[in-house]
Amino acid sequence: MPTVRRHSYGVVPTATDAQGKRIYLLLRAYANWDFPKGAADGDETPLEAAIRELREETGIARCELCWGEVSQDTAIYSGDKVATYFLARVARQELSLPISEELGRPEHDEYRWVSAEEAATLLGPRLRPILAWAVSVSGS
Repeated sequence: MPTVRRHSYGVVPTATDAQGKRIYLLLRAYANWDFPKGAADGDETPLEAAIRELREETGIARCELCWGEVSQDTAIYSGDKVATYFLARVARQELSLPISEELGRPEHDEYRWVSAEEAATLLGPRLRPILAWAVSVSGS
């Protein structure tokens, strides 16, 4: 059984579109779509790290944990890593992907607000269970 050596924390951002339907924010780096996530800094809690990563990667500074501090882990990937995601409601907005100080460019190439159905076609097999969990928890 693989040993988890690295952990990242993220948020599945959800909002409502003009028709009142639930949509999800996805970020693309190279060919891979994901939700905002990254490693904890110092003594951050998993939730603090997830919210900071949301802010750093999208510029979204406010989110609501409408469903409580529930989270879901991915299966182990990249040999030894697990990502934990929290579900949060955010205001749908146009984003200007911030420049990463470490990289000197945005961490992501593109973002999209999409329905759960479209998200399922964009996300890889590792993240489809996270999306399914988010849909079941949010009730849509």
